[in-house]
Amino acid sequence: MCTFVSYSQVVINELDADTPSTDSHEFIELKSTTPFFPLDGYTLVFFNSGTSGTSNLSYYAADLDGLITDGNGIILLGNLQVVPSASYIIPQTTIQNGPDAVAIYLGDAVDFPNNTAGNTTNLIHAFVYSNGPTTKATTLMTDLGVAVSYNENVNSLAASQSFQRKTDGTYEVKTPTPRANNDGSGIIYNGITTSFSPSGAVTEGQSMTITFKTDTAVASDLSFSITLNNGAFKASDYSGNLNITIPSGSNTASTVIQLLNDGVNEGDEEMMVKVGTVPSNYIVLNNSTIIRVNDINFEVLSFGTPASPTYGNIASTAPIGYYSSIEGLSGTALKQALQNIIANPSIVRAHTYGDVYTILNKADQNPANSNQVWLIYTEQPRSKVDLQSGNSIVGKWNREHIYPQSRGNYGDLYNLPPAGINKWTLSSADDIGAGLSDAHHLRAADGQENSSRNNRNYGVDYNGPTGNPGTWRGDVARAVFYMAVRYNGLNVVNGNPSENIIGQIGDLTTLLSWNKLDKSDDFEMNRNNYIYTWQMNRNPFIDYPDLADYIWGAKVGEKWYSTLSTTNFSKSKIGIYPNPAKNYITVLGTMSSGTIEIYTIAGAKLYENQFKGETQLNINLSAGVYLARITSDTITEIKKLVIE
Repeated sequence: MCTFVSYSQVVINELDADTPSTDSHEFIELKSTTPFFPLDGYTLVFFNSGTSGTSNLSYYAADLDGLITDGNGIILLGNLQVVPSASYIIPQTTIQNGPDAVAIYLGDAVDFPNNTAGNTTNLIHAFVYSNGPTTKATTLMTDLGVAVSYNENVNSLAASQSFQRKTDGTYEVKTPTPRANNDGSGIIYNGITTSFSPSGAVTEGQSMTITFKTDTAVASDLSFSITLNNGAFKASDYSGNLNITIPSGSNTASTVIQLLNDGVNEGDEEMMVKVGTVPSNYIVLNNSTIIRVNDINFEVLSFGTPASPTYGNIASTAPIGYYSSIEGLSGTALKQALQNIIANPSIVRAHTYGDVYTILNKADQNPANSNQVWLIYTEQPRSKVDLQSGNSIVGKWNREHIYPQSRGNYGDLYNLPPAGINKWTLSSADDIGAGLSDAHHLRAADGQENSSRNNRNYGVDYNGPTGNPGTWRGDVARAVFYMAVRYNGLNVVNGNPSENIIGQIGDLTTLLSWNKLDKSDDFEMNRNNYIYTWQMNRNPFIDYPDLADYIWGAKVGEKWYSTLSTTNFSKSKIGIYPNPAKNYITVLGTMSSGTIEIYTIAGAKLYENQFKGETQLNINLSAGVYLARITSDTITEIKKLVIE
């Protein structure tokens, strides 16, 4: 029993972790000391025990904001197949059988990214369990301050019984009683569940069927109204019947809502489906559901996404002579002259951290849809309205510091609400606080992936989601290089430096490789141009990616001249055939001599050969996705190569 139980407003009342077959009926039930208790500010966290590298760490967290217990003080969270229906859906097979633990905290899910260690800070209640007599999550018991571990299989019926809390705070194992008091007392509610077809997002001009279903057939007509309005989404955006009646003897009723296309690009909107007042013996289970309504009237820009990059369509807006002071310099003099440009204290501006979202909405806009941002790492678009504004990070996007806050130690000086483009503070190379809101290293990122990325070193520790094509890697390298020049005290180093060392991030060798393999494209140039309008400085490694080699790479000590910088030409006709390939490839589109290098997505070179004109080359590579770097004359092309 958790030592914090006597102070709990909410406790874990019932848990069914081990259910038949694919664990399709898993659930957890919470109980508050008073009925109709709002769970805002509470988070439910599941912890895994065992012998793997993720032992005794969290694997799932759920924000409970917006949920309210019923007249019995109970709320049910579980799979879609749980009967009666749950108020909060947990993905199937999420809850592990044990030995494991689950805990209620005051806090947000963002405070518990996957692989967070258990602790007693802000702990409200914890429960440790197993499905065997001899295995216990002893480390989790210590971490969570729990004295007893319970065995779901104590009666040899783990798949058909659940843990249930008794009035004395101990637990017993018996036949499940989801969404009801464990002793059989209290109110028996008829739950109302709302479902949608199509499920997920809808688009202007599309119709949607909303269905309402009760746990059991109603004894007499059940009538209620619904509302859909929510912020910018108003009555003019839809048509349809909002008065619902489930007839006596039935348990379902539906209405069809038509989403109207007004022909104006207002951005994506959110419809909130909210059930009005119902009789006291009914309970609305998933009320106030948000449905995305995508605006069909979006703008498409003249260049490609990072996943389908284009080159040379967006020109640099750097003023004439912006980089003239670095011509002919080398080594530390080159780096210092570059810093003098991008950290000029009489010109360069720092904005507030609140302004960053305004900047990213434009700088990271998806070229294929103006109502979306493009997410780094996961390499996918997401609606701008999916900005993380509450505690949940699932399906949301937020601000990712490429050079992490903990490594830069930026502080809170600029952690202020948005002030707009016309309000700024002049900033110097010693103004490390400006790194908090420096948009050149801030990108739109998936909330969960941002949490997973955390503050790890690139390459040697973090390489993005599994199977990721890696079109973000060069962007990251150039952002890190920028930060290491822009701010005194920030460095990029080789290897895997400790995350506790302020002012260091790795891995330099990897980042130099990424800078070459994933060339600066139109998307990066466009964001460089836009950020310049706010901060009055540029990322020089986007304008001239080769600068990195002169400061940290193979050309250290050589004099820099912009005329020697190689460029990736989009209009080049150099290509590879066949693609996908098996045992050989042919370089097409040039009659000149050249070199082809083939790299893994992580940047390891596997193959290099010379060619002249259209040349067939035998290769011996495992099936997978690679990057081919083809250099001929002054042209360098990066091509994705698929080996079957």
